[in-house]
Amino acid sequence: MTARSSLTVVLAAGEGTRMRSATPKVLHPVAGQSLLAHVLVAAPAGSGASLAVVVGPDHEAVAQEARRVRPDAATFVQRERLGTAHAALAAREAIARGADDLLIAFGDTPLISAETFARLRAPLKNGAALAVLGFRAADPAGYGRLLVEGDRLVAIREQADASEEERRITLCNAGVMAFDGRRALEIIGKIGNANSKHEYYLTDAVAIVRDLGLEAVVIETGEDEVRGINTKAQLAEAEQVMQARLRKAALEAGVTMIAPETVYLAADTAFGRDVTIEPFVVIGPGVSIADGAVIHSFSHIVQASIGRNASVGPYARLRPGTSLGEGVRIGNFVETKAATLDAGVKVNHLSYIGDAHVGADSNIGAGTITCNYDGFGKHRTEIGKGAFVGTNSSLVAPVKIGDGAYIGSGSVITRDVPDDALAVERSQQTNREGGATRYREIKTRSKTRKGG
Repeated sequence: MTARSSLTVVLAAGEGTRMRSATPKVLHPVAGQSLLAHVLVAAPAGSGASLAVVVGPDHEAVAQEARRVRPDAATFVQRERLGTAHAALAAREAIARGADDLLIAFGDTPLISAETFARLRAPLKNGAALAVLGFRAADPAGYGRLLVEGDRLVAIREQADASEEERRITLCNAGVMAFDGRRALEIIGKIGNANSKHEYYLTDAVAIVRDLGLEAVVIETGEDEVRGINTKAQLAEAEQVMQARLRKAALEAGVTMIAPETVYLAADTAFGRDVTIEPFVVIGPGVSIADGAVIHSFSHIVQASIGRNASVGPYARLRPGTSLGEGVRIGNFVETKAATLDAGVKVNHLSYIGDAHVGADSNIGAGTITCNYDGFGKHRTEIGKGAFVGTNSSLVAPVKIGDGAYIGSGSVITRDVPDDALAVERSQQTNREGGATRYREIKTRSKTRKGG
């Protein structure tokens, strides 16, 4: 049997004034990914699935984010804000193509899942014209109540219009809906604006479906999943829920987390087998951690690849573009950026390795710095296999250290060092016999004259 086609319309035109931010609401992040991106990832994808995102005027950044996450996304502009039905009809052109199922979702509900979208579509296959997502609210005040008779949805009653009995109902409207795509434009087109705000609300679709003699149903989900984000406080609450989900998934996948409540993950963090994460680790977007790796406490990692059996930290910072090979050791207070460290490399203490490639089994001593920026541009440092860079060395890029080369401690290297060469760059040490005694005597006399 041919799979049903779908169109998901994501409403993302809101200004989000309560966020108190110049950033459009749907671009605020949860677990390193925008609110909008979470929804787009959950929406149906693949053969027969299409996607439309409704954005506000002058919100090209939102449109760009939609296309970044889902290159198949079409974007439409809602120039006036006249309610949810009006917003949905901004994508009229896409709706008119007549997908079997029309899903209408919101760009500020990052916790919704692909499984919930699938459950919402299921009744349409069985003949329903409309499926509404509902949840049991711990505190239903302010939510529209879902009035049901048996398995059928009768109406959505807003708080202001509800009777005392109806207000005691805890089954509430989450706002997300699925329409029979063949009737969607007909149903939504009949929605009027005879209300105090003169706006067009999707909630009126239930009454229209019933007037047409069609069936509307409710699909329930958990309250957490349909949290809408309107304030920074709600953003923080969503982050907590998402982090709990990600930690649980990681633990179930076999990751060892000694104190999981102190570890922060990104939505796209990828783990291998037998990974260990110690307390107080922050992992940002774009991180993969291979089998057997250990991330020690207080490390911060973003857009980095960590190889098998590598060890990172404690107190390490891996910045974007870092790639660690098998068995690499990154120690305390080491920072890397745009750096590839091949298998067996050791950078154990207090070093910065940026815009660099370090060959296998090299050792980078404490306090080593790759001086990659000259005030105008970045330059690369190449360190060969089996090289040894002594403590407190500065490698002034662009520079190449050959295979097996040895850099003496305290050197400032400004020229290439050949394979197996020894490079030492220091001023000659001078020892003055008795000099320390004479220095102390001079300082003591001076202090006495000043009355110290």
